[in-house]
Amino acid sequence: MFTGIVTDIGRITALEQAGDLTARITTGYDTGTIDIGASIACAGVCLTVVTKGPDWFEVQISAETIEKTNISSWTIGGAVNLERALKVGDELGGHIVSGHVDGTATLLEITPEGDSTRLTFEAPADLARFIAPKGSVTLDGTSLTVNEVEGTRFGINVIPHTQAVTTWGQVEAGQKINLEIDTLARYVARLAESL
Repeated sequence: MFTGIVTDIGRITALEQAGDLTARITTGYDTGTIDIGASIACAGVCLTVVTKGPDWFEVQISAETIEKTNISSWTIGGAVNLERALKVGDELGGHIVSGHVDGTATLLEITPEGDSTRLTFEAPADLARFIAPKGSVTLDGTSLTVNEVEGTRFGINVIPHTQAVTTWGQVEAGQKINLEIDTLARYVARLAESL
């Protein structure tokens, strides 16, 4: 489990396709404290550490994960939001995030709004119904609050701090963004269907 509070920006330094895809990611984390088999959210995707070095770790990525996420667009030198798994006693600053990405949303517009930036997305229709104004959503591993929803489009604001400590300061319109809907919204919708 994660919280959607990004704690490092990693850089992809190697991608190797041999059966599954293996990605090497450099990090500011103390890799001496990362166990082999540990889960790290990489751009919101819960991935398992299979090997590590002094300032990097490697993860294996299945075809199913690549199909559901934006990992097929990862490139050498690309930046990814990182978050280590939640430990008992950690502050829950965002919301409960599983790291099981539901699909991708397309970033449609980037608009300055005061010191912040408003981002407008298009979600797949089957996921858009779970997105509600003032609800939570996880985008590329970041817990964000939804401002408004209109059909399959929704908007969020990103403050300067978030842009500085995540990849949100580097995004471009047209980009595919990993989307995980709020677990609570999923269960509420399921309950409503059964009534």
